[in-house]
Amino acid sequence: MLRVGLTGGIGSGKTTVARMFETLGIPVYYADEAAKRLLNTDPVLKATLQQLFGEGCYTNGVLNRSYLASIVFNDPEKLTQLNQLVHPATIADSNAWFLTQHSNYALREAALLFESGAAEGLDYVIGVSAPAHLRIQRVMRRDGSSEEDVKKRMATQLQDAIKLKLCDAVLINDEHVALLPQVLSLHEKLTQRAKQPRPL
Repeated sequence: MLRVGLTGGIGSGKTTVARMFETLGIPVYYADEAAKRLLNTDPVLKATLQQLFGEGCYTNGVLNRSYLASIVFNDPEKLTQLNQLVHPATIADSNAWFLTQHSNYALREAALLFESGAAEGLDYVIGVSAPAHLRIQRVMRRDGSSEEDVKKRMATQLQDAIKLKLCDAVLINDEHVALLPQVLSLHEKLTQRAKQPRPL
């Protein structure tokens, strides 16, 4: 089975692409959702998070995302601390998940695929590209965020020009080029590639 990464900047449409692959029967591991789950269930992570960022990280035992975001997205050092805590746990969780899959290939969807080191060990990486102004509009509409907040979050991610060069394939999601045919073509390619003998 091929281990495939799916990445792109915030608002690029990674989740839209991931859902399309799911309709084709491809399992998808959503790193962001997994991180939230782990931060709500792993006692060691919870304790460490409270130690680093304060008791306000949890409200009645549930992760207070807005409290945490207000701290880390205004302090690069604290964001680094959070990432160093969460990324290894999520990568280990996704590696265990891959072992339970039985399709020709499976996807790991993550915004910080390269930044976190999660791209290591993957057989193929797909990038999703969209113009910055469109990404900002999408996130503002989706999250109710201000343009300034979205730009702050974008600034914490690897620049698209660099990220997409590291990918094996790039899907265009600019609302002009049809996305589904691109996904179907890539699905066929990955399915064929998965059936080829692996080098020793």
